Amino acid sequence: MKTLEYNQRAMAGFSASDCSLSGRTHLDLFSGIGGFALAAQRAGWKTIGFAETDEYASKVLRKHWPDVPNHGDVRNVRNIRADLITGGFPCQPFSCVGKRSGKDDDRYLWPEMRRIISESRAAWVCGENVPELDGVALSDVLADMEAIGYEVQTLEIPACGVGAPHKRRRLWIVAHRKGDGLQDAARQDGQPCCCGLSSGGMDALRGCDLLADTNGKPMEWAAIARQEPNPWETEPAVGRVADGIPARMDRLRGLGNAIVPQIATVILAAMARTENAKLTDCATK
Repeated sequence: MKTLEYNQRAMAGFSASDCSLSGRTHLDLFSGIGGFALAAQRAGWKTIGFAETDEYASKVLRKHWPDVPNHGDVRNVRNIRADLITGGFPCQPFSCVGKRSGKDDDRYLWPEMRRIISESRAAWVCGENVPELDGVALSDVLADMEAIGYEVQTLEIPACGVGAPHKRRRLWIVAHRKGDGLQDAARQDGQPCCCGLSSGGMDALRGCDLLADTNGKPMEWAAIARQEPNPWETEPAVGRVADGIPARMDRLRGLGNAIVPQIATVILAAMARTENAKLTDCATK
């Protein structure tokens, strides 16, 4: 798929009739300034909770989502049911700019995210981290997800893959729950849902045209991005290095820790469409 078309569909938003999941809920961990929440909003998911400790990022969340509670430290998140869980768990234990200490780093919080997912029994999970997770703890993450009943796939999609003028390579972990999770809801007529969370969920997601080309190598994505018109807006007239910008360092840190919501929107919308297709199929049986 050409990057321009991919970008237009990723950034344009999605109508309720297209992919909105009425009543479907989203819990966002390691929320930062709300990149996943923004993507969820565009893709038709309702965010019901955050988990963020940074003071500045928490202020941003309160400003844009004043009615969504922030549980703070992920260790405080206990037994919250949600249909979708997202989280860019801390990358410092894996990043090439650090010691890559993995489990020996006190910022290794993947086990907390795994616990929350297991308690929630969410139908869908989307995690984000640096590509260097592979070789340190990725195999553990994938094994953990499979052990608690999920089909899982990884996608490496850089920012330039959606037309951004920089690489920002990132690894996206996409998972779908098998078995009788929260999403095995009754139909409107009160009968058990015939589709449930079958193992076909990830197969349907892989077949979605929005994600059909997301397995390309980073340089392949970069080459495609350079060939297409760039729909991203240019930097504002006042650069980030100028003096006098309020909370400049906080803003830079927030942006540095943030995900690229244009990518997450594509993934979450594909999940939404897959789930809607299952529900539609169920309703006709």
